[in-house]
Amino acid sequence: MRIYSSLQIGDYHRNNCEDHLFVGEYGKNKILCAVMDGCTTALESQFASLLVGKILKKICIEKGYKEFIEKKTEPILPEENLKLILQDLLSELRIVKNQLLIDEKELLTTLIILLFDKEQESGFVLVIGDGLVNINGKITEFEQDNKPDYLGFHLTEDFQTFYNLQNQKITFNTLNDISISTDGIFTFEKLLPKKSQEEIDVIQFLTIDKVNSEKDDMFPFKLKTLENEFGLKPTDDFSIIRIIK
Repeated sequence: MRIYSSLQIGDYHRNNCEDHLFVGEYGKNKILCAVMDGCTTALESQFASLLVGKILKKICIEKGYKEFIEKKTEPILPEENLKLILQDLLSELRIVKNQLLIDEKELLTTLIILLFDKEQESGFVLVIGDGLVNINGKITEFEQDNKPDYLGFHLTEDFQTFYNLQNQKITFNTLNDISISTDGIFTFEKLLPKKSQEEIDVIQFLTIDKVNSEKDDMFPFKLKTLENEFGLKPTDDFSIIRIIK
């Protein structure tokens, strides 16, 4: 199993990349991946996505410590594990918000989060906001008319009520080739002269095509190909994680 990732500032953004991504081990046999996209019109829009990534890293580290000192517990389904992670994430965000007196507008970020249990060979994806998920060749685009839901909107809500209202969920039992991406993947435009005479499907090229998958830096090669051969670059910030078995 190989995990590839890429984070790139959009061509229309000059100061900060508002996207962020995280890949980590949640305990011994689980992989946690997440991509985040900060709200452009929010205050310091890059802050929220970075903060979520740091908190997810903390949650993974703490899980590793707990499994080290605790006796083996009964396995639970990936959705239940991810639900616990999300609950911890929102709790940590509330703590930071209160300690630093942060405004809600400083905590606006989308979140696509994936948990895969290697032992159970099953996984779960939750999408809060917009973006793209490809599960073994089945692509699902999550569009919210450029008015995405943001994690920061839900800090004061009862968690169970909030979670029950989430309907952008995907469960899968096989991992062959899976990608999660922020909505920057939809924003590739022809900004440079095109050398190739062929046309290319950006989403298929990034999430299905396996050219250069034998290399750890597969995405840099693919992004350079899109730029140099087809003149295509993302105009919005873009983050993607892809897992190939």
